[in-house]
Amino acid sequence: MLIAVDAVGGDHFPERPVKGAIEAINENSELQILLIGPEDLIRKELDLSEYHSNRIHILHAPEIIGMTESPATAVKQKRNSSINIGLSAHKQGSCSAFVSAGNTGALLAASMFLLGKLDGVIRPTIAATFPTIKGISLLVDAGANLELKPAMYLQFAKMCSIFSREILEIKDPTVGLLNIGEEEEKGLDIHKEVFQLLSDLPNFYGNIEGRDILFGKTDIYLTDGFTGNIVLKFGESIPEVLIYMLKKTMSAESIDEQTQKLIFDVIAKTMNSFNYEHVGGIPFLGVNGLSLVGHGGSSVTAIKNMILNAVRCVEFEINDKIVQSLKN
Repeated sequence: MLIAVDAVGGDHFPERPVKGAIEAINENSELQILLIGPEDLIRKELDLSEYHSNRIHILHAPEIIGMTESPATAVKQKRNSSINIGLSAHKQGSCSAFVSAGNTGALLAASMFLLGKLDGVIRPTIAATFPTIKGISLLVDAGANLELKPAMYLQFAKMCSIFSREILEIKDPTVGLLNIGEEEEKGLDIHKEVFQLLSDLPNFYGNIEGRDILFGKTDIYLTDGFTGNIVLKFGESIPEVLIYMLKKTMSAESIDEQTQKLIFDVIAKTMNSFNYEHVGGIPFLGVNGLSLVGHGGSSVTAIKNMILNAVRCVEFEINDKIVQSLKN
């Protein structure tokens, strides 16, 4: 299986994408990688590592879309970018999937334009992994669609249920609708209508409040992209704030360095289940192809796991299952 990797995507290219690709082929003996980006930059990075040269290939793409560039403008103006060329190769069947830790908006825009939508899909979506005390849950929509129609909530619930079951290996994933109360009559008119639509799903739990998220009350948290992105960014700030407060308190209490190290080691072990690296990245659900996106600051391990997730998406025929679910 050949997976295309954006070698110049993210905050730490080409080092982390290239090293992540090498780790992925070391872990999966059937895997081959197509690194996409400026060839000289990629070869320079590859020369620093030992790797199976017959299993890593390069597709030259001279242009790079920066993390802060306007997605629509960049996709249109930089036709020879790693994102455009990588997704075009996937569209033509040259590779089984494309993965990137680059500009999320540009990747989504290019995926929509070049790959299109799966049959029956109203609008593709971005789901984000969200840590809870019970493990990883999915938050959808995480920012692609700021406003949703009721039918879109239903489709997102079905698509995320398939991804959770097949890729995250959650046997019976449950769906919760983020709302201002648990009662059926809570929320705006759209939330009440969505509640009725979702009630036909066997895995619909009901309304979920913000305080339920970190406790992992359901495996999928369903909301519009406006609210979802706020929740996502708030969640991302928690570890940084926690570390800041701990350092400040330990300094005020004059705790010695050895004890501080022990405390941070315990916290690191406690927070391990919250680590996004285990998943790495997930596909834009509803796109007619496999385009996976990871965090801009993705580590080598996260890139590796995103690649391996792409392999699983292909092997488990996730898009075929999504199309079938939408027909039911």
